[in-house]
Amino acid sequence: MTTTESPAPLPAGPGTPVAKTDASGPRPRTAKKEGGVLNVFSHGVLIIWAVMVVLPLLWAVMTSFKDDSSIFGSPWSLPDRLHFDNWSRAWTQASMGDYFLNTILVVAGSLTGTLVLGSMAAYVLARFDFPGNRFIYFLFVGGMSFPIMLALVPLFYVVNNMGLLNTIHGLILVYIAYSLPFTVFFLTAFFRTLPTSVAEAAFVDGASHSRTFFQIMLPMAKPGLISVGIFNFLGQWNQYMLPTVLNTDPDKKVLTQGLVQLAVSQGYKGDWSGLFAGLVMAMLPVLAAYIVFQRQVVAGLTAGALK
Repeated sequence: MTTTESPAPLPAGPGTPVAKTDASGPRPRTAKKEGGVLNVFSHGVLIIWAVMVVLPLLWAVMTSFKDDSSIFGSPWSLPDRLHFDNWSRAWTQASMGDYFLNTILVVAGSLTGTLVLGSMAAYVLARFDFPGNRFIYFLFVGGMSFPIMLALVPLFYVVNNMGLLNTIHGLILVYIAYSLPFTVFFLTAFFRTLPTSVAEAAFVDGASHSRTFFQIMLPMAKPGLISVGIFNFLGQWNQYMLPTVLNTDPDKKVLTQGLVQLAVSQGYKGDWSGLFAGLVMAMLPVLAAYIVFQRQVVAGLTAGALK
């Protein structure tokens, strides 16, 4: 019996294609499906949250252009016509214009002072090592956990003894002290992410510490300053407890006090259309500030992760 042997395979030449084998086999699709389900769920939650936030705002704006009978008769329908007199009545008769001006003065002064002092303190704590550095840093962090309600009574006596009660500049100083802990905590972490080579090059060229800070490091920290500035602006613009305790002068009340005064002073009459108009007036600057600086806010919040 004769057996035939199969010829041995020829070695592959330089032009012979070589079949590639995948040892891992087909990739599992479980992770892809799980990721798709998670994306659908997260997007659904965000859409529901957006509807819950946007619809009340739109309803408040729509209601500010109605009269009182339409507000109670058909609260969900569009106004038959735009009642701009609600806005003019809230601005003049309810003195919302004066409250608006006082709020702008207080928030502008306190926001400027908070950003300047907070950025300087954060820069020193983040860039320089000295005895007591960590103690001072944790002292600022501890100020974030101190309830403002516990400090109202001693704060009232301190401000009164300094002769700053019922004054705009006294309220500005209190707002700065109230906002500094969070500002220093936020900016200290942000300054640590900035490159040290730029500051070292400035020192080599003969720049002083103050010039390096104001002309080099502070412009580099612009995203962080805008982010913490937006947060402080929201907190200071909507602040009600501090001005209620420290500012009882009717001519120097801020916008939050004005809205409460507008709601209470009507008695049983209830100028609801004017109240909604004043509410929208107080809401528009906050929305405008966030819409304008929303990209800078996101950039400042994510800058620490992109070191």
